[in-house]
Amino acid sequence: MTPTVASLQRHPLKSHGREALSAVTLTVGAGLPWDRRWAVAHDAAKIVEGEWSPCQNFSRGSKAPNLMAINARLDEETATLTLSHPDRADLTFRPDDAAEVARFLDWVRPLCPADRAQPARLYSVTGRGMTDTDYPSLSLISLASNRALGEHLGVALSPLRWRGNIWLEGLRPWEERGWVGRRLRLGAAVLEIVEPKERCLATTANPATGLRDADTLKALNALHGDQDFGLYAKVIEAGTVSVGDTAELLA
Repeated sequence: MTPTVASLQRHPLKSHGREALSAVTLTVGAGLPWDRRWAVAHDAAKIVEGEWSPCQNFSRGSKAPNLMAINARLDEETATLTLSHPDRADLTFRPDDAAEVARFLDWVRPLCPADRAQPARLYSVTGRGMTDTDYPSLSLISLASNRALGEHLGVALSPLRWRGNIWLEGLRPWEERGWVGRRLRLGAAVLEIVEPKERCLATTANPATGLRDADTLKALNALHGDQDFGLYAKVIEAGTVSVGDTAELLA
């Protein structure tokens, strides 16, 4: 079976929703357009203004699993974001408008545990997203590996647990674990596979309900002796990638 791009996903607001796309145009040295454009800094954050900041400064699914059930829809022309969650009414707001951010904070606080650091503001940096890496990256997952992990656990796992940007179909289970240092052509773009993606408690939460219901980390450790699932990659040749495009592993 020829490997293909099965889905493209972006997360405009880090750890607060995802949105499926039909195609994206990738740029050398940049992440997925609009991916993790904004992040929700909590009241204990230690951020150097104007710089990328690591995950521990932001509200995220590892500490607040209910966030995993958020879906997002972005209007790029107006930079307007619509969020939905099974326990909240839909919210539409502009993250770059300080007057509207207060409405978002009121909306999201009930989804966060009261004994954890609370959402305090939105944070962004011109020209790059708040990726989980200190370099602009995209993340890839294999649907075959997702199914294999689910079979080990005896449950059907939604790929949305992994918050990946690019879902690949047609690989052998766990094949991608040997790709670090290789190049991958997707449509007209070429990526360099940089490193595996180590996983956290966020992946134990069901993205439909926000409830922790599968010990993905224990399963990964049992199978591989680590908590890696998926890969981080850099764009080294620009181009458009569409759902259905062939994925070709290069030298």
